[in-house]
Amino acid sequence: MTATAHGFLLFDTAIGRCGIAWGERGVAALQLPEAREPETRSRLLQRLPGARAAAPPPEVQRAIDAIVALLRGEASDLSAVALDMDRVPPFHRRVYEVARTIPPGATLTYGEVAARLGAVGSARAVGQALGRNPFAIIVPCHRVLAAGGKAGGFSANGGVTTKLRLLAIEGGQARGAPEAAPGGDLGFDPGAAVEHLRASDAALARVIDAVGPFAMRIDRTSSLFLALAESIVYQQLTGKAAATIFARVRALFPRAHEGPTPAQLLRASDEKLRGAGLSQAKLLALRDLARKTEDGELPTLAEVHGMEDEAIIERLTRVRGIGRWTVEMLLMFRLGRPDVLPVDDYGIRKGFALAFKRPEPPARADLEKRGARWKPYRTVASWYLWRAVDLARGG
Repeated sequence: MTATAHGFLLFDTAIGRCGIAWGERGVAALQLPEAREPETRSRLLQRLPGARAAAPPPEVQRAIDAIVALLRGEASDLSAVALDMDRVPPFHRRVYEVARTIPPGATLTYGEVAARLGAVGSARAVGQALGRNPFAIIVPCHRVLAAGGKAGGFSANGGVTTKLRLLAIEGGQARGAPEAAPGGDLGFDPGAAVEHLRASDAALARVIDAVGPFAMRIDRTSSLFLALAESIVYQQLTGKAAATIFARVRALFPRAHEGPTPAQLLRASDEKLRGAGLSQAKLLALRDLARKTEDGELPTLAEVHGMEDEAIIERLTRVRGIGRWTVEMLLMFRLGRPDVLPVDDYGIRKGFALAFKRPEPPARADLEKRGARWKPYRTVASWYLWRAVDLARGG
């Protein structure tokens, strides 16, 4: 590598803005996103102080493209990316070489890495080496877990939450998601949906024009139990606080990135779960969810895919702490159902008032009546009403 021997670049990914720095022999550092961009840049330059902002050489650009693809959940091989390890201690190099052999969707424990090095009993030293890993993602330290499959530590911003997120991104890809229908993860054609809404409601058409293309993302789940457990934890909390608590709950159990099973959650003590940050109400709701799942009172994910929306709502709201709105969010953002209108959602009612130039949010009956025009794509209409509120706030 001759051109721009010491350079760096910040680049966008699905998890935020990352940074990469390179030296004579290859990539010298890969920095995951910090809370703010200047902090990402600062942490990156601690690894290679003399680096200057520059366009990356072709081999580094190929590495960037592969990282971006991996963090989108696509199959991507980083094992051949050249690394500049001049400043890396010999034992750390050996640990990193083993870590790079772990494919996406797979994991090893610190002890297993130590055994592969021929250094049985060095699990702690392996953990320390990975904690100082300057090549995040390329050297996939997030794929190395503590004994028993627990998450262990993670030095990047967000800690274990970030580690579990990376494992979840790769795990979905490794398990092999079904091929997407037209419209990506959606179970319907978004273009046809938007055209239907334009033709059926002139006022909503103006909102569509102001907002732009329909860009709702579906967060598919491999487990109805885990999706509902996450929903319970997130209720009445900010996203950041809820993500931290849910990561702590998952970290209590083996294979933390996969989440606890109902049986594991039922066996866990109240003290252990409350120690992760759960309120008493959420603890009781999670136990009720686990018990009903274990007893077969709730449908499986496969069964849910064959059920009508109202039947799903009726079954799932039998769980303590799960109301209609929670199930409607699951129908929209987890299952990709096209015709959901959460009439009790304040954001949608506020968006309706803005779209239809009303001084106050509408009564439930008025929203339902107008919403009849939007069938069978009321999910898409709901998304645009939420975005109308964002536009009014300047977001």
